[in-house]
Amino acid sequence: MSTENSPTLVANKKGGMRRSNSQMEFHTQGRKDAQRALWKELDRLKEISTQKEIVEKEFEGFKELFSRFLAETGPSVHWEDIQPLSDDAVTSYDKLQDYDPEEVRQLLDKLVVIKLNGGLGTSMGCKGPKSVISVRNDLTFLDLAVQQIEYLNKTYGSSVPLVLMNSFNTHEDTKAVLNCYSSCKVDIFTFMQRRYPRINKETLLPTAKTCSMDAANIEHWYPPGHGDIYQSFYDSELLESFLRQGKEYMFISNIDNLGATVDLKILNLLVKQKQREFVMEVTDKTRADIKGGTLIQYENKLRLLEIAQVPKEHVDEFKSVSKFKIFNTNNLWVKLSSIKRLIEEKMLDMEVIVNNKSLENGTNVIQLETAVGAAMKCFDGALGVNVPRSRFLPVKRSSDLLLAMSNLYSLKAGSLIMSPLRQFRTTPIVKLGTHFDKVRDFLKRFDGIPDMLELDHLTVSGDVTFGKGISLKGTVIIIANHGDRIDIPPGAILENKIVSGNLRILDH
Repeated sequence: MSTENSPTLVANKKGGMRRSNSQMEFHTQGRKDAQRALWKELDRLKEISTQKEIVEKEFEGFKELFSRFLAETGPSVHWEDIQPLSDDAVTSYDKLQDYDPEEVRQLLDKLVVIKLNGGLGTSMGCKGPKSVISVRNDLTFLDLAVQQIEYLNKTYGSSVPLVLMNSFNTHEDTKAVLNCYSSCKVDIFTFMQRRYPRINKETLLPTAKTCSMDAANIEHWYPPGHGDIYQSFYDSELLESFLRQGKEYMFISNIDNLGATVDLKILNLLVKQKQREFVMEVTDKTRADIKGGTLIQYENKLRLLEIAQVPKEHVDEFKSVSKFKIFNTNNLWVKLSSIKRLIEEKMLDMEVIVNNKSLENGTNVIQLETAVGAAMKCFDGALGVNVPRSRFLPVKRSSDLLLAMSNLYSLKAGSLIMSPLRQFRTTPIVKLGTHFDKVRDFLKRFDGIPDMLELDHLTVSGDVTFGKGISLKGTVIIIANHGDRIDIPPGAILENKIVSGNLRILDH
């Protein structure tokens, strides 16, 4: 028997069900209670902090993000409302107008290059910033980024600055490393993204008891995703400084994407088409990229769709290579004055990403984040450019590191160039087992990096080592069963072979 105040479901016009007014009031009151409790705890943390002004500013940003999290009543994207991409939403890189060689310096002097440098190398078994891992000829990600900018500045007489967005995890270590570049022809700047408190999943209260960042307390805090770049860049006063210098655009990319170099054709597009405030580089999706964000038309705006926003029943459709043919490389070009306008008018709106984590003591926590590409819908004249796959060479795992170190590429002025001897434009698919996860173990298992120019696919599982002068061609699968070990001898040529635990070589 229902009463006037009991929660009921009422049919809506689309044939679905919605909450009754009394049920919505109950949930609204619950959200208000959670918000009040969190605000009270944040005020307590601020009061016992030794850096009240900094903490208060960071908490302001977190409160805004948390309020949006509480206010969400359903999916940020309704699947049935996704529209097909318009003909002019994405343009092919090959159709971009060539730049005038006489104007290169003027183009470059309008540019700021920003690398997202907040990540640690823990997933590859390294301590400290990921950017200081050696990836090629003993050069680190950071070395290569500096070399690329220095080459441009020396070649064209330009003054392109390099800016690193660090997190509290990487800031101090990165600043120490920067002393090595004092003689380089590159002005290097850093700023730190904000830090937010992790929230207990059950109570929605911070797990931190103090604002201290010592070893015992650091796991209670997190950097809130690379979407934080806009506000943090603005707060650092670097944005205003660059605008005063006549800079107009910034090129943002992940520090570990070795393909993310300055592209003059895309920069020229922005300078010539002033209405373009935001360009996202996308590239053709393969079966290895099924989780990457893609572009959709939604509410007559071009926007980024991430897998976290996809209803469970449509995930397979989202991963389909036939329906969603492109994915976001996270190489972004953004107009600086537009960032200033959107922040000051409070018009930046990015979907809240809920990232579930567990603390060392087993406590389940959530961290609220945003993605830099999700701001695309807020900018005027947003465009996708379908770029060659060579502009997306991320090094996330040891399998990516193997490709970067191989003879598939040569190194020129900090940039990896695909060997002209490679017959295919795509890179091989490489899958290395857990024995190769850590960089230290990975390096011990190769006396020399194999010749991979004619390789299509490599899978390695178990306790496997490689001698010098090995050549891999076609599809090669090497599987050492538990307790077995396989040592591929120096000079071996494996072409379309399966190598099993007993070292038998079979035609694939």
